[in-house]
Amino acid sequence: MLLTAKPYIAVIQGAEKLAKTEILLSCMFLSDSKEMIKRSHITSDTVIINQCDEENYKEENICNALLRTFSVTDRGLTKSRNLAISKSQADICIICDDDEIFNDGYEKAVSSAYDALPDADIIIFDMVDRPLKWGNRIKRLGYIDLMSVSSWQITFRREKLLASGVLFDENMGAGSGNGAEEEFRFLTQCRKAKLRIYHYPFRLASVAQTQSTWFKGFDEEFFVNRGNTTRYIMGLPLSVLYAAYYAFAKRKQLSGMSMLRAFSYTVKGIKENRLTKLKICHCFLQSS
Repeated sequence: MLLTAKPYIAVIQGAEKLAKTEILLSCMFLSDSKEMIKRSHITSDTVIINQCDEENYKEENICNALLRTFSVTDRGLTKSRNLAISKSQADICIICDDDEIFNDGYEKAVSSAYDALPDADIIIFDMVDRPLKWGNRIKRLGYIDLMSVSSWQITFRREKLLASGVLFDENMGAGSGNGAEEEFRFLTQCRKAKLRIYHYPFRLASVAQTQSTWFKGFDEEFFVNRGNTTRYIMGLPLSVLYAAYYAFAKRKQLSGMSMLRAFSYTVKGIKENRLTKLKICHCFLQSS
């Protein structure tokens, strides 16, 4: 489905009541919530999951927005995402990290986009300074489209997601030791659950160019982990084909490593099949 929208305008004239939005923000060792909210230009209600060394809960009203901070000792980005989902009270949730800066009017823009697309369960927005893959189009996204989506772009109807039973896979993501691609896994599971995923052309936020907590470069560990996660999501035949494509696509970014070596490391991860084995083990333990 392709529709054309005015460039990055998501305001519906005459909308009677906009859906309530809430940001679900994951961070670690947060020291000053007020400073972070100001820095990120957040104006809506927000759930913060602060992974640190203590268990605590705090409520604050900042700029007419309710900020609820849950400090926890658990670790793992996907665990943080799932906890935030469970604590949310909003109609529409916006996935967020602590390095984002939101554009003015984002809250109204997101709510209005869902009004414009009443059958959308998940809407993917654009980011500032990132490639505009689908241009100025409203488009229902398919499996291949989901490969290029980052977590910062994801919003969803909370009740629809909860009803589907889909959550972020806690075997994946930063802090799991198993690499990333958790958003691709999440979105493909949502698609299998018949949730409808759309792109809407509005630049939601920008992402600060800070050093990643998990990406240390295109080394052996990166490609082995990618092989594991790719097989976990795609299965054996497709993961091998994708490994070849990915090594070719990243060939200009490889430093001190050939395209063939990158491919071989990815295949090594595919053969390990660590995540699938881990899932089978978890299922066995739960059933026993």
